[in-house]
Amino acid sequence: MLEIVDLHVEVGSKEILKGVSLTIPDGETHILFGPNGSGKTTLMMSIMGLPKYKITSGKIIFNGIDITHMPTHERSKLGIGMMFQKPPAIRGVELQKLAEIIKSIRNTDADIQEYAKILNLENHLSREVNYGFSGGEIKRSELLQLLCQKPNLVLLDEPESGVDLDNITLLGNLIKKLLKGEKIKKRHTSGLIVTHTGYILEYVNADKGHILMDGKIVCSGSAEDLFEEIRQNGFGRCENCLQDTI
Repeated sequence: MLEIVDLHVEVGSKEILKGVSLTIPDGETHILFGPNGSGKTTLMMSIMGLPKYKITSGKIIFNGIDITHMPTHERSKLGIGMMFQKPPAIRGVELQKLAEIIKSIRNTDADIQEYAKILNLENHLSREVNYGFSGGEIKRSELLQLLCQKPNLVLLDEPESGVDLDNITLLGNLIKKLLKGEKIKKRHTSGLIVTHTGYILEYVNADKGHILMDGKIVCSGSAEDLFEEIRQNGFGRCENCLQDTI
């Protein structure tokens, strides 16, 4: 579903991604680990096509289509959806209206009221998007939008950050449902998830994990095994792998 080939990305005048290659097959969920500042969010934003993130070389292929220089809204229409780590508040736009627009553009059968009820957002539908929301409410608002979009590729940037345990359980179970997806011409939903805490691994069936350091993927393997290595030893051994790639 997603193929990234030797991707180099600059933010401002600084190169952040320095040759990332990554393939996520149909129906697979991959986990991305890495220390702060390694380029994880930059990779997510580059896949989503935000203009601040300048691709200087390499390619991003989604379902056989070269989207390297495609605008963000066109990628969204194709079926790429993202839960941002720190999404903005949108003044003047009600959450209900935004959800209806997302549902309409993607022509999904999402039941907005039912999802809002499950996410405890029924009283938030008439409020401006994310304005005055708590950390947990913002995450649930982001998930509501994804559930309405029903994307083929789900990008989740630290879905557990700033969220209490009750919200993690709720979000985790719904993310699992979202990633399970529905068959569309024999295609299943795929996912790429950035995590620091590893809590999300309790809810999703991760097919593979990757460690990103200094703008490069230095290690790939079992997501659970990689997280256990990081939990016990930090990223010290990964730094040795990084030196081997230079």
